[in-house]
Amino acid sequence: MKFNIIGRNIEITQGLRESVEKKLGKLGKYFSDDTTANVTLSVQREMHTIEVTIPVKGSIIRAEEASTDMYVSIDLVEEIIERQIRRHKKKLIDRTQSAEAFSSLFIEEEEPDFDDDEIKIVKVKKFDFKPMDPEEACLQMELLGHSFFVFKNAETDETCVVYKRKNDTYGLIEPEN
Repeated sequence: MKFNIIGRNIEITQGLRESVEKKLGKLGKYFSDDTTANVTLSVQREMHTIEVTIPVKGSIIRAEEASTDMYVSIDLVEEIIERQIRRHKKKLIDRTQSAEAFSSLFIEEEEPDFDDDEIKIVKVKKFDFKPMDPEEACLQMELLGHSFFVFKNAETDETCVVYKRKNDTYGLIEPEN
């Protein structure tokens, strides 16, 4: 596994580089040797954030963690990535096509039962879509106290999603045509 480590508002010292490579290097057993992990370390207002993105065929494994200490953030993000890898393994339907970025030992390895990693749908909601613009959808989301809101865009007549981002801004997800 290869690492592409970038620093924003922080100098990547040899200690940080070694810590990232040691912690995330443990995940190398799940991937083929030519898989590259993109790691971004940043500091903003005393919060040390690490963002890890690992592109695998047909998907992206990504995690972001922040704390007051960069080494703690590295430990936390490693746990999240490992959990996501295990979930991704369960989703592999066509192992020869989808599993190209993963090592064959990981795919053939017997998976222990993890009840907490299973996806369980515990509630289903059904509702009619009211056509609205994205700004109105953001207001509706805030009124409901949710972190996302699905709506029908009045301008494009497409189903879209607005979501709240970490820095109190909003995002809009639209389908590609």
